[in-house]
Amino acid sequence: MANYNFDKLSDVRDGLSREERIVLYCLEQIQKERGGRNVPTVMLYGRVVEHINISEYELQDILQSLMN
Repeated sequence: MANYNFDKLSDVRDGLSREERIVLYCLEQIQKERGGRNVPTVMLYGRVVEHINISEYELQDILQSLMN
């Protein structure tokens, strides 16, 4: 049986993967804490890795894809 990574599959409801959804959730939470100010990528990465195992490069890729 193959080992699938379902975190990278897009959800049919909105097209976001689980990883993308977690990144957006963490980003929103930090922005609220910082009074709407910009969020440093390092701070975002620290929060995201509390939820999922992801490399810095994968986070950068997700952020790039969300901006397009």
